Amino acid sequence: MRRRLTVTLIALVVGTVALTSIGSYVLIRRATVSTAQQELGREAQALSNTFSDRAGLAKISFRRELAIVTSAGDFASVQFVLLAPNGTISGNLGSGLTPAQVDPTALLAGKQVTGHTGSLLAYSAVPTPLRAKTNGTPVLVVTRPIHGPVNGVHYFAWIGLGAAVAAAFVAAALARRFTRPLVAAVDTTGRIAAGDLDAKVPIRSHEVPEFTRLAESINAMGDNLVRARDQERQFLMSVSHELRTPLTSIRGYSEAVVDGAAEDPVAAATVISAEARRLERLVEDLLDLARLDADRFSFELRDVDAAEEVRQIVGGFQPRAAGLGLSLELAPGSEQPCWVVADSDRLGQIVANLVENAASFAASRVIVGVTGDAARAVVWVEDDGPGIAADRLDRVFDRHVTSDRTGTTRKGSGLGLAIVRELATVMGATVHVESPLVEGAGTRMVVELRPGVPASK
Repeated sequence: MRRRLTVTLIALVVGTVALTSIGSYVLIRRATVSTAQQELGREAQALSNTFSDRAGLAKISFRRELAIVTSAGDFASVQFVLLAPNGTISGNLGSGLTPAQVDPTALLAGKQVTGHTGSLLAYSAVPTPLRAKTNGTPVLVVTRPIHGPVNGVHYFAWIGLGAAVAAAFVAAALARRFTRPLVAAVDTTGRIAAGDLDAKVPIRSHEVPEFTRLAESINAMGDNLVRARDQERQFLMSVSHELRTPLTSIRGYSEAVVDGAAEDPVAAATVISAEARRLERLVEDLLDLARLDADRFSFELRDVDAAEEVRQIVGGFQPRAAGLGLSLELAPGSEQPCWVVADSDRLGQIVANLVENAASFAASRVIVGVTGDAARAVVWVEDDGPGIAADRLDRVFDRHVTSDRTGTTRKGSGLGLAIVRELATVMGATVHVESPLVEGAGTRMVVELRPGVPASK
């Protein structure tokens, strides 16, 4: 890549210099020809005036004078021809000139004709009346070679060569500067693809801003992959623990029942049933996330009374809360209807997950509330357990993230809150966490829903 970029830059500079040189040469040549024609025209007119004022000369003297003028004026030739009334020219026009070029019609009209030939010979023909009697119109024809800008060509050639050499050094330096960060980026991404997630693209000072942003993006991608890998490992460890614990209980109690070693078979069966339900819930959570990822979750958005949904969930959780020694309460004012746009089943699932999460960490009480008006509708769940550290607030809804809140031994698989966020997003709602509510304790999960229209309307 570096070689191609260097060659391209050199070719661009050389092409630019070549085009500039050719264009400049053409312009200089045209200017030289135009200047030579104008000077020759003025000199020819002056010579015509001189000869027309002279008295008759002998033929030999006349030729000698023309020769002297030719030599002194650096002309190719200075001579007279005779233009007949019918446009015929008698006499030698000079090397390279034709009657058509001197335009006999214009000369018969008394006009001066000036021009140049393709071989860069400037000429000027001037009707010049002489005192000697002639059978036509005497015409003074003056020619002079035009010196082309040959020295200019050499000048442009040297300039072009110097520019090409300078371009080679500049192109090599630019190519090295442009390709170095790209090569580093390719090398780093290759190492990341091979599994080295700690690979980083070096960021140098005074680098091109776009390359700096590219390096920062690749490094950020690597950091995200490392975090995702760590979260996946944590998730696998958490799920393994969640599976192992109930399976150990189920196996132990079932073997005790089979062996007849269980003192209370009914109590053993109760434990087996509870642990089986725990396993079932974990599997359901995993399936829910898989369906959300595959967009196979069914949703029927309509106007729903969130207060009614919340009351049903709270009523259903009362026995479990009592078994955990917790008080599960409705916040004051939550009895009032609060209409939102949502799927009733999925809204119930959101509230149930939030209540279950709060029950896992509450010290003594869980409060569920619903508030709303025409502009805003909110469902919130609050517990009085340990608060969440500020540096973890933005990650509690990530998948595979389990809470490290102190003061409790009840930890989940890290899927419930992830499901809450996914479901809320699909329904056009948002969810966030507020913690701590008081010094060092208390957490509130808040779901903001789209306000709906009451069914009576």
